[in-house]
Amino acid sequence: MTEREKGKKPIPMRVMKDWAIMVMIARLMLSASSYYLLTEAAATTSGDGETGESLERTVKRLPMFVDELPRMPRIMGYNLSRDGAYIPRKLTIGMYMKFWKFHRDLPPSRVFAFGQSEEEATVPGPSIVAMSGIKTFIRWENHLPDRHIFPIDETLEVARPGAGVPTVVHLHGGVSEPHSDGNARAWFTRRFRDRGETWKKATYVYHNAGATSSLWYHDHALGYTRLNLLAGLLGAYKVLNPRLESRFRLPKGKYDRQLVVMDRSFTESGAIYINSTGDNPGLHPEWQPEYFGKMIVVNGKAWPYMKVERRKYRFRIINASNARFFRFALDDGSSFSQIGSDSFYLEAPIHLKSGLLAPSEIMDIVIDFSKSKKKTVILTNDAPYPFPDGDSPGLADSKVLKFIVGDGNVTDRAHIPAKLETVKKLSEKHVAASRNVVLFEFDSVSGNPVRLLINFANFSAPVTELPKHGTTELWNIVNLTPDNHPFHIHLAAFQVLRQQKLKDVDELSACVVMYRGIGSCNLTSHADGDPVPPPLHEAGWKNVFKMQPFYATSILVHFAMVNSEPFPFDPTGKPGYAYHCHILDHEDNMMMRPYKLVD
Repeated sequence: MTEREKGKKPIPMRVMKDWAIMVMIARLMLSASSYYLLTEAAATTSGDGETGESLERTVKRLPMFVDELPRMPRIMGYNLSRDGAYIPRKLTIGMYMKFWKFHRDLPPSRVFAFGQSEEEATVPGPSIVAMSGIKTFIRWENHLPDRHIFPIDETLEVARPGAGVPTVVHLHGGVSEPHSDGNARAWFTRRFRDRGETWKKATYVYHNAGATSSLWYHDHALGYTRLNLLAGLLGAYKVLNPRLESRFRLPKGKYDRQLVVMDRSFTESGAIYINSTGDNPGLHPEWQPEYFGKMIVVNGKAWPYMKVERRKYRFRIINASNARFFRFALDDGSSFSQIGSDSFYLEAPIHLKSGLLAPSEIMDIVIDFSKSKKKTVILTNDAPYPFPDGDSPGLADSKVLKFIVGDGNVTDRAHIPAKLETVKKLSEKHVAASRNVVLFEFDSVSGNPVRLLINFANFSAPVTELPKHGTTELWNIVNLTPDNHPFHIHLAAFQVLRQQKLKDVDELSACVVMYRGIGSCNLTSHADGDPVPPPLHEAGWKNVFKMQPFYATSILVHFAMVNSEPFPFDPTGKPGYAYHCHILDHEDNMMMRPYKLVD
């Protein structure tokens, strides 16, 4: 039984019958579109001899909280002139294969790592610190070997180099010109020997325009994203804004820490483990719908500890997992203050006991350890996997990070301001266009997904979204799958308007499959109750939002800077941009679509 089968709640027989009819229709549709037929085969373990039991043994023999939380190396993305002015800087950052120790008692693991040299490369990669409004130029170099460390599923829509591991870097949350955005088809291999059809240049320019908080960079190569991130190709990126930071007086320096959180499984030999046989190997030999690791890794160490003083700390938390959601809380019951979501400050701090973070989301929080009544405080996780109706975490994946609180009081001049950054509210009255975006999953007879699509089209299908630069559009994201999909739009920020639960979903889904869209299916008649607004801590600007299963979520997408100024470059050029589910296994098969801005 697969992780997904164990985690899912039973489907009512009536719904199963309706879905069986839909699958039959889907088979005809997919066959007519030259897709693979939906076939069924039992999942098996990979040929490396590992089983669920052996992986559990590896976890159980490793003690928690024995490695100190690393502080990743920092690379400044700007220079200072002789008169103290900020000026652009050009960096060269490579991707290397090397070995990395994720735990004191675990043998080194073969990884792919970012760094300015092989010796300096780390997992996650170095934290890049940029300055607001000052350009950073980065030449991304691929020094990876001819073969990947994980099996490649050639049945997916995948990059196909002659040799080598294809990579391309996307700055998640960045305001980037088209050829610096990391288009999935702009991949390249070692020494740029093979290049994807949209590859244009080796050096990317990042304008660092408007961002006031945290971003991250990661691989985005077509069909390889889940594997390249699993191997380690990701890192944090921070944009400083001295005007805001000096006014806010938030914790800074060593009290401003980056937490890059992900889940991984390891073999007894220390290798990162991924099952090399898919849930439906007759169709997809390797691909599985979600990857869930048995151990929680923070800044490259499994279950680390951090010594803290009795004062405020700022934590910029990135969920860099392939598919795992985290619901973070402190085990002493204390609260924390959220000050930012994704790449944006909130209007005012929100005080929370717990915070749910989907893959790729960023939560910017402040924890005041002067209020701790215990000497040790553990950051915990209780989010089911798959989310929201899967298994509850066990001992190993419910513990994230241990804080060891020092004795005695310290001087703390940092504070949490009552007011942060004003959020200009978008209005539905001013939208230039409205679009329906359907998230749909084709399943095998047993209920295992075989393909996930947006509007029944894959990434290579012609562009259908052509927003006008400078406008705002209303997008209705209709999720007809049992999963919560973190929906990410490149370049553009958006605000969530409302979330509407749906009823008679099996009937609606059958209609949507029949007509290859929702326009003829009377969506309003399937509304169940009143729409609800987003949570307060997600009511501002976002670039990722959690699309609940069997909900229609309406978002206002702003195709300009958040202050309504035009983008500081021409965003209408090739190859355009993308929007997709950020569960990486879904994105790779093929819940991703292109869009292109027009004048």
